[in-house]
Amino acid sequence: MARNEEKAQSMLNRFIALKAEEKKKPKERRPFLASECRDLAEADKWRQQIMREIGRKVAEIQNEGLGEHRLRDLNDEINKLIREKSHWERRIVELGGPNYAKHAPKMTDLEGNIVDVPNPSGRGPGYRYFGAAKKLPGVRELFEKPPELRKRRTRYDIYKRIDASYYGYRDEEDGVLARVEGPAEAKMRAEAEEEWRRVEEIRREARRGAKEVVSVGAAAREVLIRRGNLSCTCHCLMRRRLRGWLLKGRRWSF
Repeated sequence: MARNEEKAQSMLNRFIALKAEEKKKPKERRPFLASECRDLAEADKWRQQIMREIGRKVAEIQNEGLGEHRLRDLNDEINKLIREKSHWERRIVELGGPNYAKHAPKMTDLEGNIVDVPNPSGRGPGYRYFGAAKKLPGVRELFEKPPELRKRRTRYDIYKRIDASYYGYRDEEDGVLARVEGPAEAKMRAEAEEEWRRVEEIRREARRGAKEVVSVGAAAREVLIRRGNLSCTCHCLMRRRLRGWLLKGRRWSF
């Protein structure tokens, strides 16, 4: 008896469900082209439906255990839905609605940094990777930043930074250089003065020696002159005597 009641109850439940299904409106299908929609509310409804589908697939693609092929298929489906969403957003703008694309979130890499992924065709957003698809072979390299090349500076850039400080004209403005070089300057000054005194002493000795040489030379010259005068006198006397002798001899011969 209880068995028959359970069967009747289940049949009644199915009957009630069928009646409720009949009362519902037929399930509407999303238009293939966004341009076919003429109502702003309908366009916004289809956009919301696409957003829910994208959310479900993005949640599913977070599972790394789905396998490479399933992850790639899910990523393709998400990108297809994103392109369709952009069509509906443009249609909403055409119908006078808000511009959802203006405030859309940007794509990020594995570290959360915003990445610009342009579309090669130049229309709409580029191809994006979500969840575990970012770690697939060949995809991780797309998110790695290339090494920054150090730009070689030109001659103009080098000379542009050169000013008076480069040549040391402002080294004494803060007083640090004077304090540091003070002891060394005093030492060098003392050494220079000592060297000057030594050279002056040598010069004085040289002058004194030169004066002595001059005085000795003058005395020697005077002595030589005297000797020369004496020898001249002797020669004159000898000549006179010889002349006298010669004259006497001639007289004797006559």
